[in-house]
Amino acid sequence: MADPALLHLVQDPVMARIIAETPSPKIFGDYADDVYLALLESIVSQQISVKAADAIFTRFRALFPDGYPHADALLAKPNDELRGAGLSAQKISYLRSVAEFSLSRAGQSDEAELMAFDRARLDSMTDEAIVQYLLPIRGVGRWTVEMLLMFVLDRPDVFPIDDLIIRQRVIRAYPEQTEGLSGRALYRAIHQIADAWRPYRTTASRYLWRWNPTAVSPAPAP
Repeated sequence: MADPALLHLVQDPVMARIIAETPSPKIFGDYADDVYLALLESIVSQQISVKAADAIFTRFRALFPDGYPHADALLAKPNDELRGAGLSAQKISYLRSVAEFSLSRAGQSDEAELMAFDRARLDSMTDEAIVQYLLPIRGVGRWTVEMLLMFVLDRPDVFPIDDLIIRQRVIRAYPEQTEGLSGRALYRAIHQIADAWRPYRTTASRYLWRWNPTAVSPAPAP
């Protein structure tokens, strides 16, 4: 086990069990450095199944001559065509907001989306700075940005506590620290548990998502 993230995480007995009994998380590389396209896909995927999202996003991209929804072309696309791809009125509004954001940050450039979401620029920013940079986009919340940080920008220490599955898995794995808690008290307890995983909370979170709770029991009390 040469991975420094795993070497660190297994110092937590519960996380060590989760890692030992959970398949390694898949590497996500669908969009490489294309944060703009990844953000569009994340909006399309909101609140629907992966299969449905993949089908809709494929039809959406097919609406554009080169298969790429450049910001200016997206804004010019009639709503009827976008609805025909399976997009709701709300998601159309959100997608257009991403395009508007691109043009407002980069001007009327042929590749405004690449300039507004330039990887080198984003790499120079802190995680929280990126969250605040992207939050003005309609339909983009903290969770959406955290997913970009984890799976597109490869940030190593992101902990998406607002993700319901993450909270459920932590509660299941650490009952002694979380039993009977709710609201802010529960959030504080979960953060305290996750603090032990720094600076590799992204890896810990990815294992939690894939973990089968019935396969791992909590660590015994000391």
